[in-house]
Formats: sequence, structure tokens, C-alpha cells
Amino acid sequence: MEIQDSHYPKAQYIETATGNRVSRASVLCGSQNIVLSGKVIVLNGVIIRGDLANVRVGRHCVISSKAVIRPPFKKFSKGVAFFPLHIGDHVFIGEGSIVNAAVVGSYVYIGKNCVIGRRCILKDCCMIEDNTVLPPETVVPPFAVYSGSPARHTGDLPESTQDLMTDYTKSSYHHFIRVKDMPLQVKEGTAKLIEI
Repeated sequence: MEIQDSHYPKAQYIETATGNRVSRASVLCGSQNIVLSGKVIVLNGVIIRGDLANVRVGRHCVISSKAVIRPPFKKFSKGVAFFPLHIGDHVFIGEGSIVNAAVVGSYVYIGKNCVIGRRCILKDCCMIEDNTVLPPETVVPPFAVYSGSPARHTGDLPESTQDLMTDYTKSSYHHFIRVKDMPLQVKEGTAKLIEI
């Protein structure tokens, strides 16, 4: 799958020393409890709830717009307890998905508009297709494809999944290109973008 270049204005993203690119239009609650390990892209409208418990995101992850990352919880007789959420390396989370898992392994692809129920465990190298609802405490085995509502095991991934996801997330990062704020300059009735 060839990834097209997508350009973003420098003013709308914060770039950290480790290469994370975080949209200013995202909401990071309890940012002191959120660890982005490096080269992570957080797009517009993402909500990460670090105020509930620690959230750790591995390297080369892409969190698409309007996704919600929320630590899992468990109800007890005396109240509710939240647990840390760990997301591995080379993970893609699709637009509008809600992730409430305990662990998301490395090399995992989560499609658009998915709901990952609380305390789910997604092992390395698995795929959740678009519009899938994963019931709470589901364990998704390695190389499995889950889809549907409620989710079922509907297929298997090739052994090359680790390499494919590594290439996909790295090229997503490299094709996410920063441009300086570009004013329009009108010349002879045509608008041209001129980089300053």
C-alpha cells in the first residue's frame, strides 16, 4: 500500500525532541502520565486520558484523528480502579476508534470506528478491522484478524506482518511532512503557494 504525502502546518503541531508530532487540536489529559516513546503521530481531535492512569505508547505509532485512548478500569465494591495502558511499537489506530484495552502489543493495526472493550489484550501482530466492537476482556491472539460486532476471529495474517507493519508505520511518519505556514501570493490571476 503506497502512502501519499500528507502535509501539516508547523504551527498546528508540537514536535518533541524524540520526534513525536502532536496536534495542538488534540487533548492530552494528565500529560505527566503520558509517555510517547518517539516518532509517534497524534492527529487532530485525539483524546488521551493520562489523568486516569499511566498511558505508554511505543515508537512509530500513528493515532488517527478523533481516536480516544483511555486506560481500562475495574469496578470494586469500594469504587473504580484504573489500570495503566501500554501500547507497543509500530501500532496504527484508525480514525474515531476507542481503545480501552489493558495491553495493545506491537505491530497491531486497529481500523476506523472500532471499540476495543475494557481490559482487552491484543497480542503482537494482529488486526482489528473497521467498525469492529471487541467485547471487554477479549484476548486477540497473534496473527489473528477480528471483525464484526461483537468481534469474531475471521482470518489470519501472514508471517510477514511484523515487517509489513514496521514499513507501514515508518512510511506514515516519513510521509507526514511539515510545511511552514504558507501565505498565498497572487500573480497574474492565479494563486500560487510560496514557502517563506
